Formats: sequence, C-alpha cells, structure tokens
Amino acid sequence: MRLLVLGGTRFLGRHVVDTALARGDDVTVFTRGRQPNPWGSRVDARNGNRDPAVAPGLAALAEGEWDAVVDTSGYVPRIVRASAELLASRAGRYLFVSSLSVYANAAEPGLTESAEVGALADPATEEVAKHYGPLKAACERVVSDAFGDRALNVRPGLIVGPHDPTDRFGYWAARFVHPHLLGDRAPAAVVPAPPERPVQCIDARDLAAWMLDVVAAGQGGVYNATSPAGQWTFGDLVAAAAGVAGIGAPRPAWTGDDLLLEKKVEPWTGLPLWLPATMADVAGFMAFDCAKAQAAGLATRALAATIADTARWLAQRDNAGAWKDVLSADAERDILAARGAAA
Repeated sequence: MRLLVLGGTRFLGRHVVDTALARGDDVTVFTRGRQPNPWGSRVDARNGNRDPAVAPGLAALAEGEWDAVVDTSGYVPRIVRASAELLASRAGRYLFVSSLSVYANAAEPGLTESAEVGALADPATEEVAKHYGPLKAACERVVSDAFGDRALNVRPGLIVGPHDPTDRFGYWAARFVHPHLLGDRAPAAVVPAPPERPVQCIDARDLAAWMLDVVAAGQGGVYNATSPAGQWTFGDLVAAAAGVAGIGAPRPAWTGDDLLLEKKVEPWTGLPLWLPATMADVAGFMAFDCAKAQAAGLATRALAATIADTARWLAQRDNAGAWKDVLSADAERDILAARGAAA
C-alpha cells in the first residue's frame, strides 16, 4: 500500500509509520520537520505546514498519488479541508483520526457511533483547547464531504503506550514501576476509589495496526476505537501496574472523590484518568460502545504489556520538564495523611 501519513514523527503517527514499514508499505510522511526522522531513507519525508496560510503550506504534497492517507494531526476544519481537497483526486481513501470527545453528551454509558456530536456555536472558531470535540466533529464532516464513502473517521479514546507525550497513562506506569521519576514518593500511592471505576484506553500500537488493516480493506464510515466497555476497571489498572512493578510496588491507597476534591486535585490531569462522580456530564466517558470496531478486528493487548512497555520507555526518555500537571509528591503525602494512611 502506498501510504501518506499527515504527521508521523510523534506518538500515534510514529506507530502508524513503524507498523506500515513492517508491513512492507511504501510510506510518505508530511510534517513540519521539527522532530527527527527516525526512519531515514526508508520513508519519503516531506516538510511543510498543514495550514496553507503558513508558508510553505502544502506545496510538498502538490505531486504524488497514494492508496490511503492517515491524518493524525488534524484539529481545525479549515486546515483539514485544505489537505482533504488537495488529495481527494490523488488518494484512494482518507482516514481521519478524530476523538470520542466529539459526542455532545457523554453522560450516559454505551454511546454508539450514531450518537449526536457537538456543534460549534461559531463555525469560524479555531480555539482548539476550548472547542476540541466540536472542532474534531467538524473536521470529520470536512473529510466526508471531500472523500464521500472513501472517508474513514476513527474516534479513539485515551491513546496510551510508548512515545505518549502526555503524563496521563504514563503517570500510573511511573507511579508503580518507576516512582523515583515522580520525586520522593510515599510507599503508598493515592488511587481514585472505587476500584470498580471503569477505564477505557487503547494502546497506540493496537490502534495503528487496526487502522492500517481497515483502510487497506477499503472500509469507510465511523468507528469508536478504544477498549471494549467494561473490559477494564481502575482496579485492573492498579493490579496490572503493581504486577509489573513486582516486589516493592507501592500499595494502593483507595481514596474517595470527596477528599480528592477537597484537596483540589484536578480531575483527569492532576490524578490522571480520574473523573469524579460530580462530573455527571462525562459519566459515560469511560464506557463507550466499541462493538463495531471490535467486529472489524480491533484487538487490545493486555494492560500489563502496555504498562511494562510504557515504563521501559519512560525510564529511557528525557523526563526533564515532565509531570508538571500531575499530583506532586507533597500533595500526595498530604492526601495520604488526611485519609489516615502511612505517608
């Protein structure tokens, strides 16, 4: 397969390229050129800017034909439209990496691909941080308009694994396997109760392999793409992390929402993956229906495998400047003291 990856040197895009090369695909990557090219001459590396208003724009893509495009770096409809329209006559299919954040209301578990997506009050806005979900939904429509039934919109949940630039899933791998990366930590780790709290995520390598499979098979349409609803809980995550750590793993200190909120822990980022029950509008965010993707072959590796690989990568990367938003060692000790745990 002749494959064009828009973005490709970071996280999911990097795993897409790795997987495609392993499959024997002919790969072109289009990036800003700010990150090193880890593949050298094995890929056709073209540089430019997704935004046609920023020179040199999409000039590097003026020539070439591809069987498929995988867009891992689209966030603004105007910018996605530029690439989709430019490539519509020269690419067989266009897979856009969207997000489960597109849904207008995630208060109920079990949302399928047919659920209502969010709409922009101002269609001209490009404030990604403020309107991430509705902007992704608008990007999906742009791709579908340009490619019709050749468009494939994939909505992942939390993407995890090696090369993840965020401190979300990686926090738990570090907290249990390499706690020294997070400072002078207590022997007990604050984890959000109850253990039955649902967790959904997808290893970037599993997502990358599946996306290449479905686009090569000529699939179109929309897919929720994360682990099956109900497959994992926070208890499973903690048990897997402790198992990878082995002897000397921190003991989990299960802590209720009330105390975490009282201590002003930031949901989702301060204590990663934690969404308190008071956030009723996202009560179903870790329980999406992904049966369609599973029926199309999406598989999830064991949590322990993802944790082990992520921990191994974290131990090797430069962690300077990391962990800025997560629960600090002092704040964690304060919570442990408040709940009566040995700090």
